[in-house]
Amino acid sequence: MEILQENSRLTNKEIGALIQLTGQGVGNRIIKLVESGIIRKFSVEINYPKTQFIRVFMDRNNYSEFEQFTNSYEAVSSIYRVSGQACYMIIGHFLDDSLNEFIQEISKWGRYSVEMVAADKTSAKQYNME
Repeated sequence: MEILQENSRLTNKEIGALIQLTGQGVGNRIIKLVESGIIRKFSVEINYPKTQFIRVFMDRNNYSEFEQFTNSYEAVSSIYRVSGQACYMIIGHFLDDSLNEFIQEISKWGRYSVEMVAADKTSAKQYNME
């Protein structure tokens, strides 16, 4: 499954060569993973130039309005209702001017803190087929 997560564009035959299975065998396993709900979707990972983690501490409990507002921004990739000190954790990919605009708007809903990603230290495994 790690190979598929790293590069879902590999053919079943290419994956099979890496794990000593036939392409048909790989295809059958993928179908079973999808049918059982283990694989929920196939997606593309985008390399955003900037990423922010924004914690929001709501002043009022009008959560559905806040969620609608937040989801209207294309730069918001995820919004989570969380437990702990904050009410929401937002993952955004705002450029400077649009981040300032977004921050002004969410300040109407409550307090916030913004953490900017300085460097992505996620270790990525590479499966090159040459």
